[in-house]
Amino acid sequence: MRYLIFVILLSALKCVYCESPPNELSPENATEEEKKLSEYILVILEHYKQQDPVGLPGAPIPEPLIIPQMNTSISVGVGRMSFKNIQLFGLKKFRIDHVTVNVAAMRVEAALIIDQIDVIGNYTLSSWFSSSHGPFTVVLKNVFVQANAALEVQKNGSLEAQAITMDLTFKDMNMDFKGLGFVASMAQNMISSVGPFFFDSIKPYILSQANVNIRNDINKQVSKFPQQFPNSISPFDQLVAEIRRKVQFMGYDPYKINDYNNSVGVFDVYLTHTWLYGGSSFHRTKDILFKMKNNTVHILVEVGTQKLLGTTHWEVSLISGLLSRIGTASFSVEYIKVQVNASQSMDTRKRPSLDDIQLELGNIQVRFDGLGTLDYAIEFAVNVVPNLLRYQIMDAIEKPIKLKIQEELDKVDVEMLIKENASKLDTSEGLEELNNLF
Repeated sequence: MRYLIFVILLSALKCVYCESPPNELSPENATEEEKKLSEYILVILEHYKQQDPVGLPGAPIPEPLIIPQMNTSISVGVGRMSFKNIQLFGLKKFRIDHVTVNVAAMRVEAALIIDQIDVIGNYTLSSWFSSSHGPFTVVLKNVFVQANAALEVQKNGSLEAQAITMDLTFKDMNMDFKGLGFVASMAQNMISSVGPFFFDSIKPYILSQANVNIRNDINKQVSKFPQQFPNSISPFDQLVAEIRRKVQFMGYDPYKINDYNNSVGVFDVYLTHTWLYGGSSFHRTKDILFKMKNNTVHILVEVGTQKLLGTTHWEVSLISGLLSRIGTASFSVEYIKVQVNASQSMDTRKRPSLDDIQLELGNIQVRFDGLGTLDYAIEFAVNVVPNLLRYQIMDAIEKPIKLKIQEELDKVDVEMLIKENASKLDTSEGLEELNNLF
């Protein structure tokens, strides 16, 4: 399941600017399309070892992109201008500005930057007093492409791309028309205004082709997963449910918390035999986000529990134990939330890093059992034990979680892990084996 997330990300990167018309892929690109997911992932790994990775290997983007004959003509004041034989160059040379994957909602938002796109073709300018024709060149600079895509689970349990929206903008445009002759001196300002109208004329074709091909290509990639998914919950929530069952199976619910002692003024307080029940009730409390920026993937995960119950033995002593009171207590914790922010360079030779972890405990209520006579020690316990329980639980959970996560991250050789397991993505047996790793 965790590899499903990674492959959806890679598929989104690959498909975010696929303008090639159907059935017009070159043999080289066709060969790339026939590759297994495992093979494509390994190619991506090598690609992102470059200092400045440009484009994506095997992306079915034609060079040049041929724009069909355009019947649309544009008024330029002195006449009308029409275009034909239009070709676009430079689409392959994009850089990924960012990609955000909402894993739970199975939505992808991506943005690409292309330094320059060159458009060439032929024009005809017809006016009431003359006619001109010849080649033209349009240079688009600082092109920004934004796309949004979504995956849904179908009735048969397969994943399929649904809504896809795209937009393409630029910061600067230069146009050059050859052979204008006499018209150039009369209508230069008018012709300079042709650029935006020209771009608006070809943009719908580019985006319509991209929309169709992105959806087809994403579906081609995710269809290679032999695993079926329930359409009642998202694949990630299904994963969380599996982990909950394993936490119970491994005996971590109930969870025994380490003994705790602290001095408050002249009192010594001891909390022992503390047990926490309900830890396996955790669930996703926020959207799970993968964000790629500057060739680094940042992962934000937050899970929380339902109401937890617990029991503890307490002891309050005064003057080095000369005077003491003991008792038991039951308590409840409204919730526990854990938010983890980690990152991994797309250059998988680098190790993952734990950037931040936040632990939040809800309100704690304590009920003391068998208090007996309310003297000074018991009254002190009633006032202090709830706060000490908070410290005890925080110490028992926060520090070990931080150390354990970072310890495990330090052990992870991401490149080796992917290479050793990539082939398992290609079979249902392999996916089941990956799931069992949890």
